[in-house]
Amino acid sequence: MTDKPAAELANFFNDCVQAFEGGHLQRLVLSKYKGDEADLNRITIRPVQIKEQKLLSFLYEYRTNHVTKNFTLNEAIAQLQQWLGSAFHNAHMITDEWEIQLSFSKKGKVLINRNRNKNSAPVDDSAASDGKKVQPELAHNRTKLRYVDQSRPYLRELGITDAQGQVIPAMSRKWKQINKFIEVLSLAIQQTGLDKREELHIADFGSGKAYLTFAVHDYLTANVQVKTQVTGVELRQNLVDLCNQTAQRLSLAGIKFEQGDVQHFSAQNINIMIALHACDTATDYALNMGIRTGAEIIMCSPCCHKQIRPQMKSPLLLAPVLQHGIHLGQEAEMITDGLRALLLEAHGYDTKVFEFISLEHTSKNKMILAQKRSSALHKTPRDNSDILQQIAAIKDFYGIQEHCLETLLQD
Repeated sequence: MTDKPAAELANFFNDCVQAFEGGHLQRLVLSKYKGDEADLNRITIRPVQIKEQKLLSFLYEYRTNHVTKNFTLNEAIAQLQQWLGSAFHNAHMITDEWEIQLSFSKKGKVLINRNRNKNSAPVDDSAASDGKKVQPELAHNRTKLRYVDQSRPYLRELGITDAQGQVIPAMSRKWKQINKFIEVLSLAIQQTGLDKREELHIADFGSGKAYLTFAVHDYLTANVQVKTQVTGVELRQNLVDLCNQTAQRLSLAGIKFEQGDVQHFSAQNINIMIALHACDTATDYALNMGIRTGAEIIMCSPCCHKQIRPQMKSPLLLAPVLQHGIHLGQEAEMITDGLRALLLEAHGYDTKVFEFISLEHTSKNKMILAQKRSSALHKTPRDNSDILQQIAAIKDFYGIQEHCLETLLQD
């Protein structure tokens, strides 16, 4: 007599093999973890192509970091056979055509639910000129102008796209952020003339999982085609190791990750300095680093404006408005970043403060973009003493005793 649970599992593994070998597998997610690793939440599996070898990439999603391991098909199936029903009690496989949900009851019963993939593209039944069915281009799916090519290998390796180069829905916000960032950077590179250089050095402080770090490296090497050295600086050693491993798997030259922070990292001859979501005065240290190393482009996304707020004394006229905590916080943020922009202006930069990306995608959506002036573009630069007087007047108006960036620049 056939063991029904074993037969159902065998069918599931067979579906996995066929989807992978046929190039239809998008992802397989293992969840409801019951194993011994306390911090492991789930594992996401996707097909990857590495040096002409088709593998399955296992992304181990821990509470504080992610670890990636690559397996052959046989190795992957062996892992699944070992885990399902013991360590993991749920598996959700998505292919181009199907969504298959596998789960285990408390009594060990195997439950499989199979449905058509609702996100699969509809096929036009009208015959094309060659007699084959063609897929219509829907209005909301029309190709948009993108600065990043969806087919780039690093996007797949980082889990932004699937094996077919399609953006994974859960990563759509990150995908939009990457595109907007590269759009802003590309224009700044053209305006500063960095696209004419033979070599560029870029430092990304607080690089984290390095989505933007890899995007910058790829854009400069593939599109601008300039020799590039990108250094991601991150305080958490596990993320440094993870990103260096990713760069090695992709066989990338000119990108590396080091452990450190912006306050203590020694940098020289940087052309582009990036520090996104640098908390509180970390933004000031990043801006100071960029100015002192002579960076032509400085890009910061500040947050957590804590230094100025306790110092601010509400002017009598504004006291009724600023008595509300939310208004005082917004005012402190505006003054903090406004003074940063003026200090950058005083040190030879043209500066913009703007909404980097819509609030629907991220709450940390402000960008400070500074581009170093050149005599060719700016024949009559502003008088620095005038700017410094403006800074002093603003500080006096609000009773501000110290601004971190101003102090760093004076030192």
